[in-house]
Amino acid sequence: MSNVLKSIELSTGVILEYYEQGSPRGIPVILLHGMGDSWRSFEQVFPYLPEDYRVIAPTQRGHGNSSKPEKEYSYSHFASDLAAFMDTLNIDTAIVVGHSSGSSHAKRFALDYPERTMGLVLIGSFSDVSNNPSDVELWDEVISKMEDPLNPDLLRELQEDTIAREIPQQFFETMVKESLKVPARVWKAIVLRDLEEDMSVEQGKIKAPVLILWGNQDTGIPRSEQDLQVKTIPNSNLLIYEGAGHSLHWEEPERFAVDLVSFIENIRQDK
Repeated sequence: MSNVLKSIELSTGVILEYYEQGSPRGIPVILLHGMGDSWRSFEQVFPYLPEDYRVIAPTQRGHGNSSKPEKEYSYSHFASDLAAFMDTLNIDTAIVVGHSSGSSHAKRFALDYPERTMGLVLIGSFSDVSNNPSDVELWDEVISKMEDPLNPDLLRELQEDTIAREIPQQFFETMVKESLKVPARVWKAIVLRDLEEDMSVEQGKIKAPVLILWGNQDTGIPRSEQDLQVKTIPNSNLLIYEGAGHSLHWEEPERFAVDLVSFIENIRQDK
């Protein structure tokens, strides 16, 4: 199984770093990280995915070693990047997996490019957090006050808040370092956008099959958001990870991979 780390320039004007493994002829599976992370968010998952999948994890705009534009961080900008990314790699349709804010980018992509969305997997996802006290507090008390250079202790605390169980220390330190690569203005743009953009009604137009994954120890995104998505999104199913936090794929990478593969194989059988 081959694996590579590359960078490509997109028609949207950004350069994205991305990781790829598996068969170039396999079913494309694109993994979108959450706010403050990078392609490395899925590093623990890669070993458990089949060799005959074409697994691709880009680092999205504003993050890691990818381009960091001064502005343009709406859901639509990220969705346009994904479409351009797929164009550049000659991918017509794909399974799109998103974590946290990345799940909103995945949903926006599914709405804007339904013919290119084979299936969606949403981890720790939300539709509307504008009235969520913890997210409003995060903006008011933390994100709105961020300045460069970022405080490593603050980012360590933010990453710790996404997990409920112990994870490998080396991997955790890697993710803290990745979060330090995100400028304060990008953190602000993304959190403010999440508080303003509401997809709770529009997500009902998603046509692709959807798997929703949520850890019941997620302190940021409540169960009510998961129930709303299942109620609103046609052909969706919710799996709950007991004892896991917001970054459940960090805590249970093998189980996550099993659930992802099961979802993909069910889609294959239905075609």
